[in-house]
Amino acid sequence: MNIDFQKIPAKDILIILPLLRKLGSENVGDVLLRERLLEMVDQHYECIGLYEENKLIGICGMWFQTRHYAGKSMELDHVIIDDTHRNKGVGGLLMEFVYAYAKEKSCKWIELNTYVHNFPSHKFYYNQGFVAKGYHFVKEL
Repeated sequence: MNIDFQKIPAKDILIILPLLRKLGSENVGDVLLRERLLEMVDQHYECIGLYEENKLIGICGMWFQTRHYAGKSMELDHVIIDDTHRNKGVGGLLMEFVYAYAKEKSCKWIELNTYVHNFPSHKFYYNQGFVAKGYHFVKEL
């Protein structure tokens, strides 16, 4: 399997929409989702695309910030690999790429959120050395 990792240019960010839809953004209409993605690229957001033979098979969003408890950090957001490429080692390759990229950006910490019911992702991240440090609470206004 020959996987290529490339940062998706801000001008091309909308190519991630089909994969992003798989993650559970069904309550957000197409127009609003497009608007939000275009706004995100102006807010320290980057996205890595995973390509096999020039076909987008996965994405990994990344936010960069400085946290009082961690210093410069990367927060992973909507890590998605197409169903046909799961359980084939692609996730591990992605994480190796992400770790190296975070170090390039002088990050000391990587964090992420995952849905409570997404047990396969919990197992994957534990196996990658992540630990659960807290809960992510939300309240819709």
